[in-house]
Amino acid sequence: MLKQLKRGSILLFVLIMIIATFSGCTSAPASQATSSETASQTETVQTTEAGVHFTSGTYSGEAKGKESTIAVNVTFSDDAITDIEIVGAGETAGIGDEALEKVKSQIIQYQSLNIDAVSGATETSNGLIEAVSSAVEQAGGNEAVAKLQAAEVPEVVGETLSLDADVVVIGAGASGVSAAVSAADEGAKVILIEKTATIGGASNLSWAGKFYNSSVALESGVQVEVEKEISDWIVNNHWRVDAAAIRQYVTQSGATYDWLASKGYQTTFINFFGEQLHMLPAYETRQGLLRTMLADSVEAGGGAVYTETTGKSLMTDDQGNVVGVIAKQADGTVLEISAKSVVMATGGYAANAEMVKELFGFEGINGGLGQNVGEGLEMAWAVGAKVPDNIGGQMLHQTLARATSDLKEQYSDFEASYPLMTAYLPNFMNVGPSGARFRDETATLTAVAAANTSAFNGPFHYVIISASQLKALEAQGMNGVSAPSLPGMPPEFYVTFRDQFALDTPWSNVQEVFDAMVADGNGYKGDTPEELAQNAGMDVEVFKEAFDQYQEAIQSGVDTAFGKNAAYLTDMGTEGPYYAVIAEINNLGSVGGLLVNTKFEVLDDNRIPIDGLYAVGLESEGVLFNDTYVGNGVGLGYAFTSGRLGGVSAADHALGE
Repeated sequence: MLKQLKRGSILLFVLIMIIATFSGCTSAPASQATSSETASQTETVQTTEAGVHFTSGTYSGEAKGKESTIAVNVTFSDDAITDIEIVGAGETAGIGDEALEKVKSQIIQYQSLNIDAVSGATETSNGLIEAVSSAVEQAGGNEAVAKLQAAEVPEVVGETLSLDADVVVIGAGASGVSAAVSAADEGAKVILIEKTATIGGASNLSWAGKFYNSSVALESGVQVEVEKEISDWIVNNHWRVDAAAIRQYVTQSGATYDWLASKGYQTTFINFFGEQLHMLPAYETRQGLLRTMLADSVEAGGGAVYTETTGKSLMTDDQGNVVGVIAKQADGTVLEISAKSVVMATGGYAANAEMVKELFGFEGINGGLGQNVGEGLEMAWAVGAKVPDNIGGQMLHQTLARATSDLKEQYSDFEASYPLMTAYLPNFMNVGPSGARFRDETATLTAVAAANTSAFNGPFHYVIISASQLKALEAQGMNGVSAPSLPGMPPEFYVTFRDQFALDTPWSNVQEVFDAMVADGNGYKGDTPEELAQNAGMDVEVFKEAFDQYQEAIQSGVDTAFGKNAAYLTDMGTEGPYYAVIAEINNLGSVGGLLVNTKFEVLDDNRIPIDGLYAVGLESEGVLFNDTYVGNGVGLGYAFTSGRLGGVSAADHALGE
């Protein structure tokens, strides 16, 4: 299988990138609503082979994007789309909004709906296309839609340019930006390329990183015992890790906090239940801060930053040394960049669903970036980089409820999050797709434990809730089911309803919300356990046995199957209806794919460095973990730290130091 991956064409990854979605969900059908201006227009529009004809005017359309409903007003002449006004969208700042503008301009320029999704913003791109398609149907009918969907967009063919640098970095996420900046600070001329229009990658979506014993942590009186941390880390990963790499991260990451602060990228220390976490700056400021870092170091040092530029292959000399990269820009221009050091910071392959399933057996949600489909790994493998023995690990780190997005279109964010919050509490019965209970639900209190216990049992699990429990939630909020603490969701999950996010806030309209969840197809309901199992596609006998055993545990206070604490065995009552919430696991990124040493040099099959090739961030993170990510804040902490250190190593090699 791995040999096949090495030989596989990059075209395969590009195809998967196009069809993969940012979160694993497909966009909803576009709305057919028209504007008041055009509602009275009833003329039948005739189309001819000579072109597309419309009833001129302005028409409204909407469709689901990634974070919101995208609403547009589209203006038509008799034979063309003349303007697209985006009147409503709440897509991710710096990612979704840029994609909207790009797709909008291409639709108008090419008079086509056959527009490729913007890399990294697939759902947003497709949402806009669907919204415009709705308006096209109103202005020109189904035939007009079909013609615009079939309209060919000319392939962009550009010139080939030759560029020179000391160091070229592929990928402008946290690790890539850090590598580029630190290399430039060493005196190297750096070229940074990024396949999307956005600087910052996954760091734009994350909330905190771990920098061990940073100056601010020590000032706050929180200190990690380094040797114990390293020892425990190694043992917890069954010794199948690079102990030197772990030591380097634990002992060097604290300095990264000060380094980032000196660059104007100020993080905020929090004592998160004993964890030394550092919250990143406000979401809307992050890309600007990173761009400033690049301007002050990379560009000030004679280097350059190229966005919408995708690395295609590595250049090697006759001895197999890496001497540059060939990349292609959005306008078709091919860049042949010669460099003494190349740093891979390409973000892994978590958006490549086929690859994740083959290497890890996971079929859940990709919560990371849609552009991360594995091209960087393919490029490195093609020049002899070793495929690590532990390849396949993923950063499974959050639980999601499939119902949340659809419910937000009908209810407040707090109400729409009811099913999601139940998935983070230990007070409800959890079963796998077959209906069998699979864990002590106390695992829901720890993000990594919750994610991995679920993923081991299938692509999703069910949270079982009774009518009695819903009534308790409605009357007393989470206190009604004796929740031990607030659901341990990331802050971005509850920021819009922070004032209501409390244990004693009653869950008003709770049964109505859960019934809407069922109506949307994101959960199931049954008046009896048997009916619930049948409706949810579980094995009725398997579920009934697990249900009866769980009820016995509630009555006796002793969970003989999993040893769950009696305090969390919340009474379910004896009457229906019963509900099953579909809960899925969020994969924030793949872990590893390239083997590196502590200089971040990429190793070949004989574990010997490939001259001129380096890797940082997720591509190199497999040296820290056995078969899956078990950290909390390590992903971001390591991204910035490996980038900072790897950039120095790459610069030293390029400058002959």
